[in-house]
Amino acid sequence: MGKIQFVVKRSGALVPFTPDRITNAIYRAAVAVGGRDRSISEGLTRQVIQYLEETLPAGHNPTVEEIQDVVEKILIENGHARVAKAYILYRAERTRLRQERAAKAASPSPNIPWAKIWHVLDWSVEHGLNTVDLLNDRLQRGEFPQIVQESEEAYEEDVENAVEMIISRRNELKLVIITGPSSSGKTTTTIKIGRRLSQVGIRLVTLNVDNYFYDLEMHPRDEFGDYDFETPQALDLQLVSGHLARLISGQEVRIPFYDFKTGRRQADHTPMQLHANEVILIDSLHGLFPAMTLDVPDEQKFKLYLEPLMQIKGPGGRYVRWTDIRLIRRMLRDAVHRSYDPHRTLEHWHYVRSSEMHNIIPLISTTDYILNTGMPYELPIYSHRLGSQFAAWVQEYRGNPLREDAFTRAERVHTLLQAVLPIQDESSIPSTSVIREFIGGSTLDY
Repeated sequence: MGKIQFVVKRSGALVPFTPDRITNAIYRAAVAVGGRDRSISEGLTRQVIQYLEETLPAGHNPTVEEIQDVVEKILIENGHARVAKAYILYRAERTRLRQERAAKAASPSPNIPWAKIWHVLDWSVEHGLNTVDLLNDRLQRGEFPQIVQESEEAYEEDVENAVEMIISRRNELKLVIITGPSSSGKTTTTIKIGRRLSQVGIRLVTLNVDNYFYDLEMHPRDEFGDYDFETPQALDLQLVSGHLARLISGQEVRIPFYDFKTGRRQADHTPMQLHANEVILIDSLHGLFPAMTLDVPDEQKFKLYLEPLMQIKGPGGRYVRWTDIRLIRRMLRDAVHRSYDPHRTLEHWHYVRSSEMHNIIPLISTTDYILNTGMPYELPIYSHRLGSQFAAWVQEYRGNPLREDAFTRAERVHTLLQAVLPIQDESSIPSTSVIREFIGGSTLDY
């Protein structure tokens, strides 16, 4: 057993020292600059631990900052300057985000689509759905089916607006990117847009970027040691971009195939070529990440960004957080389609959110259109389905320094769902609704 047993977190909490977290952090930085040899990261970790054990006073528990300082030192001394830079930049970004949250800066965030938000808020006020109390009033009057209809009509209008914009550029477009953070409704929205475009002779041909994952052993991991499929660096971005350019130029390419059972990618697996009236579709978390489409001119791309931009004030006058809506959606979807325990989704949401904040949401201003997938009627459905579970999770994670994020999210969502009248009867929700993507019962072919 090593000399270092515990680490002091920034909150002051004392948690067990886990060397794998150092390895994972180094490896993620290496991946960001093209490195894929995890054994090097493991060797560097051993040097970090050795240095800490030789220099720290006896009985001293190192802080997170002290460990990070030593990581930077070891990386630089071993000639890994580019990895050290990536590590330092990521560390600085995390510090900046913490400072912004602490200061609650009054200046508007460039990551929030204010014009779109105003439109959604105006709609919410007009329909008496801008607070949980008003939502509950309508539910008590038996108006749940009407709320469903009003919400679905607003969403379909948004879809139609996006389709019209694509059609207006049909002569130059070669690539449609439908993107957004996890559980924003990309799959359903993609199907709906594809159907509408086919009616005017435009066929979307999907390039499934999941087939471009690196072999599992080359993936970066999250801080708990699980393989991280959320980061764009898990994909062979250079190969994706190169294939896109060749397809657009009329060439045939052979798409790889990624076997999720074995964690291996087979090269040159499936032939693909673009024909007349066909446009490539990318439906991906990281569709806006510049490296993915670097070789495609901007004028040939249409970029659509999805987010549940719900504008409802909950308990304490605080607006419902979009990330909480998507967390609930993913919990339900993972449970329905993947037999994945919802509490594991909650425990790992912090790294999903971290990747979103670093690699997805800052790119929102580069999009051509922002589509709102949020439905006010989601809340009473979720209150019925998950209200009691969130109450249990609050108790489970309370006081656990390793699960501070899970506790904070569970407590916040529990407070919200507790304030919303639950609805059990979901029969008025259309079988083609974007919400069916998460709660089940969809008639769309996913």
